[in-house]
Amino acid sequence: MLRYLTSGESHGTCLMGILEGMPSGVEIKEDRINADLARRQAGYGRGDRQKIENDKVEIHSGILKGVSTGAPIGLIVKNKDNTIDSMPDLVCPRPGHADLAGSLKYDTSIRAVLERASARSTAVHVAIGAICKLLLVECRVRVASHVIQVGAASISGEMITFEQIEKAKDTSKLNCVSSAVEEKMIALIDEARENGDTLGGVIEIRVKGLPAGIGSHVQPDRKLDGQLAQALMSMQAIKAVGFGLGWNVGYHAGSYVHDPIAYNKEAGYHHISNNAGGIEGGMSNGEEVVVRIAKKPISTLKNPLPSVDMKTKKSTEASYERSDTCAIAACSVIAEAAVAFEVARALLEKTGGDSLAEIKRNLHAYKEYLKTR
Repeated sequence: MLRYLTSGESHGTCLMGILEGMPSGVEIKEDRINADLARRQAGYGRGDRQKIENDKVEIHSGILKGVSTGAPIGLIVKNKDNTIDSMPDLVCPRPGHADLAGSLKYDTSIRAVLERASARSTAVHVAIGAICKLLLVECRVRVASHVIQVGAASISGEMITFEQIEKAKDTSKLNCVSSAVEEKMIALIDEARENGDTLGGVIEIRVKGLPAGIGSHVQPDRKLDGQLAQALMSMQAIKAVGFGLGWNVGYHAGSYVHDPIAYNKEAGYHHISNNAGGIEGGMSNGEEVVVRIAKKPISTLKNPLPSVDMKTKKSTEASYERSDTCAIAACSVIAEAAVAFEVARALLEKTGGDSLAEIKRNLHAYKEYLKTR
């Protein structure tokens, strides 16, 4: 079973991860992992922390001559800003952050909470997701994301291909496929920065090449959409997840919402539309998986909201700590990693196998079966 565990703090010495269950025989390309780490640091609206860090992965186990061995993969992403012991504590919790709830739950300082709750921890999540992408590519499955909304600026009514989304990551400051909409997004981010405010947005993640039948309907915790939703909702600042039409399924009749089924010898069973977002009954249906997430604005504001001093109990302004204005492009990379891990885990559950060669044989046999069904 594919699983991982991470540790580390935002301003500690490093972030660590252990990925267990990766089959043997997968070529682990550090340049691909580091490319995703660089994407996570980029994007219009990021703050000064990204000028300090230069994230690179260090792999310490589970790899022999650049290829996975089947043993747990241990990795580290070091922090250059590792001043946790000298950093002052905060006493005025920030609305929207884990500060207050975490401090009360663990009977500890806000500093102790925010260091782990910080989105800085997602650097190691991205590294783990990048390794999972290397496995998925071997199975002819690809994962990509793009930003479709920042504040009030959004892409609407456009037919966007998977290939356009893949191109955007190399050409766009905000991982947005539309340069015209991106200009509006940037203007809104500039305005928010001037006002000491922050912005969130909406991201779409797609999975291409996943055959029908990945996931299961038999138990709630085995449903692919349930697994993806949990992974995406566990990301910092994500407040909503929707597949295909998402919330809009509640506004239309069934004759519009559900995707007609067709069959021909070349394509086999397929759907005329994809309002379901590639998942029905907790299982992939052979179409592209399409999931959207809504990210709230960053909680740390230069013009702070009202809060309470936890020492004096008096009303005051929330504490301020160095932050971004908008991290939506970085969030899209983190979302890709979360989706890649869950899809890889579900695919391995279906195909079995301890080596890449065995998994490929099993997957090929399953795809051949689908052609004859």
